[in-house]
Amino acid sequence: MIELTASDGASFSAYRAEPADAPKGAVVVLQDVFGVTPEICKVADAFAAQGYVAIAPSLFDRVKPGVSLGHDDGGKAEGAAISAQIGNEQAISDIQATVDAVKDAGKVAVVGYCWGGDLAYTAANRVNGIACVIGYDGSKTVADYREKRKVPTLLHFGECDPELPLETITQFRAWRPDVSAFTYPEAAQGFGCNERGNYREDAAAKALERTLFWISQYVEGQQPILLKNAGAYAQAKTEKKKKKKADDDLGPPMD
Repeated sequence: MIELTASDGASFSAYRAEPADAPKGAVVVLQDVFGVTPEICKVADAFAAQGYVAIAPSLFDRVKPGVSLGHDDGGKAEGAAISAQIGNEQAISDIQATVDAVKDAGKVAVVGYCWGGDLAYTAANRVNGIACVIGYDGSKTVADYREKRKVPTLLHFGECDPELPLETITQFRAWRPDVSAFTYPEAAQGFGCNERGNYREDAAAKALERTLFWISQYVEGQQPILLKNAGAYAQAKTEKKKKKKADDDLGPPMD
């Protein structure tokens, strides 16, 4: 654990994991409502094993330092109450400080889970120095559809999440074609965590494969470019191409 300081002077802790060799870049891991649990630390360790500096800020520290709650109804209720007290502004400030703390390792990706998934989506347009974001199970994300994404954004949703009907995700895709949003059959919130009852091995493996590819493409690859009528995407090839007319730029196909 290390200590970080936000721009308003507030201090908070973070779990930092180092790769064995020179880092390829950095990954900021944003917690769910259960806090920086041993599972979140394992996620950071796994990204470090892939060659990235990984860091998980304790976003609850402003209200209740050192929170690590159980994956049960009581833990979820307590975590939801703390996250409501934190609010977006303070969380985004702490995420910015966390990104700044690891940017010397290279480009930075942000990966968030549940509450952290919503924060990752918000951070894409609010936090400086991010190369890409990935969000899992962000139930409030689908209501935030009005702004184009400033950085490449990948989202994962379970098709059986009672808090997030599939029809709502489908409508979000129509509103935000610049976002890559995947759904997973027979999966609900928390499908990627093997410590929870909703864990689905096949869906978790597929989502992780996509996440690692996304990070490798935008953290290790070239800088994304902004397309006029869509959002942030990676430039597919380095050679110069004939400039297209603006009305030819339709963005990527729907997932």
